[in-house]
Amino acid sequence: EKNITLDSATRIELSCKLDNKYSHLKSLQVTWKRGNETIGHINKTENSWSIQLRILDNSKLGSYSCTLKGEEELSAVFHLQVPKIEGKEKAIVSYEGDTAVMICKSFGYTPIAWTWYMTNGSEQIAINNSLLADKYSIERVSANVTHLKISELTKEDDGIYWCEAAFELGKSKGKLKLKVLSLMVPLKPFLAIVAEAVILVTIVFLYEIYSKKKEKRAEDEKEFDQVEQL
Repeated sequence: EKNITLDSATRIELSCKLDNKYSHLKSLQVTWKRGNETIGHINKTENSWSIQLRILDNSKLGSYSCTLKGEEELSAVFHLQVPKIEGKEKAIVSYEGDTAVMICKSFGYTPIAWTWYMTNGSEQIAINNSLLADKYSIERVSANVTHLKISELTKEDDGIYWCEAAFELGKSKGKLKLKVLSLMVPLKPFLAIVAEAVILVTIVFLYEIYSKKKEKRAEDEKEFDQVEQL
């Protein structure tokens, strides 16, 4: 299998060449397919079969395969696709009231345009920063990089975001996840430590009081014994 990335209209030749270890195979029947659709016009040279394609739009993208049938059956698959967009696998973590910046990149290929979406249930809603300029800011840092800046984060901003790059042959999306935490979250370990310290100090304080009372009781008993002796 082989992945072939295309971002604009082009002509391309796909070729299957029989490995030398299979050169003994004779009378091979060769079939080219796009998905399940058989394609004709096979150009053959010695132990090699190829097709030429004119890719004008995304309807010509997809999986192409060549199958060689004889004593054995051999096949190869070519996946024609638009460039993949890199988002971020790990969730971006921030806190309520803070600002989060999400980044998407397209390596080696320049998109015609970028669009950002936020997920609302099962729907993807395009983010229009001109309507909510104080909340969202979209910046195309370079031809291949886009930023989405979200200010004054709330729990409602928590969720899945998508960046979409438009190429001449189609669109490609990158997925990002934003996790918005309450300000109490980082304070919880601190509060737990403070609570433990308070409990410890209280125990020590009570022990001191108990010890002093015990000492005083011992002194009183000693004094009583002395009086009784007299």
